[in-house]
Amino acid sequence: MRTRFAPSPTGFLHLGGARTALFNYCLAKHHGGVFLLRIEDTDHQRSTETAKEAILDGLTWLGLTPDEPTVYQSIRAPRHAEVAHQLLAQGRAYRCYATPEELEIMREEAKATGRPVPYDRRWRDVPEKDHPTNRPFVIRLKVPLTGEMTLLDHVQGAVSLRYDHLDDMVLLRADGTPTYMLAVVVDDHDMGITHIMRGDDHLNNAFRQRALFDALDWPMPQLYHIPLIHGPDGAKLSKRHGAVAIQAYRDQGILPEAMINALLRLGWGHGDQEIFSLNDGIAHFDGRHLGRAPSRFDPQKLLSLNAHYLRTVDMMDRVAPLLAPQYPDATPRHWDWLRQMLPHLTQRAERLGDVVALCHPYMCRPEKGEGWTPAHAAMADQIAPFLASLPPHHWTEEGLSHALKGWATDQGKKLADVAMPLRIAMTGSTTSPSVFAILAILGRDEVLARL
Repeated sequence: MRTRFAPSPTGFLHLGGARTALFNYCLAKHHGGVFLLRIEDTDHQRSTETAKEAILDGLTWLGLTPDEPTVYQSIRAPRHAEVAHQLLAQGRAYRCYATPEELEIMREEAKATGRPVPYDRRWRDVPEKDHPTNRPFVIRLKVPLTGEMTLLDHVQGAVSLRYDHLDDMVLLRADGTPTYMLAVVVDDHDMGITHIMRGDDHLNNAFRQRALFDALDWPMPQLYHIPLIHGPDGAKLSKRHGAVAIQAYRDQGILPEAMINALLRLGWGHGDQEIFSLNDGIAHFDGRHLGRAPSRFDPQKLLSLNAHYLRTVDMMDRVAPLLAPQYPDATPRHWDWLRQMLPHLTQRAERLGDVVALCHPYMCRPEKGEGWTPAHAAMADQIAPFLASLPPHHWTEEGLSHALKGWATDQGKKLADVAMPLRIAMTGSTTSPSVFAILAILGRDEVLARL
């Protein structure tokens, strides 16, 4: 099995494209096959290097690495033209000399008369001896004029179209450049693609591409046309729903594991399972159980998944590269504090940035305390000697909790009155994870120094 993701670099890699790439990747890997990437950059006016880099960057972030070097469609134009001329020589294609003005008249006539295809095929059967000289021409495919074509799609089922609803599509433009339809078919054949999985907005293209595969006597890859993604309100996905670059989610603090999980659940499922790693997708994604109705992307569900992965992946690997430039003077002791604190810092976080923002007190000593009052200072003066007197075996989260609760009771104080000055002194903030966990991790000397 050989699958491919074939984006056009005219914009960013969005959710729909990322899901298509993921599904193709999992399908190939499930069957022990090969996943390929083809950049369809034949539209020179709209294709940009920035978009190409964004696509590659997005796939790398998701961990969807192609198994062979990336194919750039634009450099294969000579091969595409070769195939068009081969069809011309075999009598399966023909030169068309219709002018733009004539084509416009044909379009108007087709619209007025209800003819299903605009071009009237006027040059289809003109003998070559009657062709004009020194006039520009395009090469068109000779599509059968009668009968019906049926596509067997693994998602949409059997879909049929009468041949008289297919035009004799242009294969090679007057300037010798190949059209998208020709390039796609030639590249899929030459790359050995066996299965095509893409959005169902390409279903109409599939009929035209099948006609070309048939003319070339090449086998058509198996087809999977998956429904598009809608927003949570059921409307077509737009920027207000999250139709933005996949990197925007990364920049917002979404982990790739969460994005993979969310994308896998858009139009596919495996029983009642909700949590999927990329390896789970590979293990279970066999091309079946794909929905025929548009799936709905829920940003809140993505955040929920992200919160789950913040608590289950090795967060040190994620936060260390972000923190190291900010804290060049951090010592191994600071990194050890942070490593121990991360399970506590992720408990209520939804984004990676939420966690990073909470790391400051463990990478350096807070310079000032938010909301510190004279009452806090007075309480700290009383707490410090008590903490200094505690034996080492009490310096655990459970031991400190028990000791300070007992001390507060003995002093006739509420635990909150005791905990708040400790929290501010340790973190510089009035909010934090369990203050007893913080005290235990920082240790006696650092706690007393901060007090």
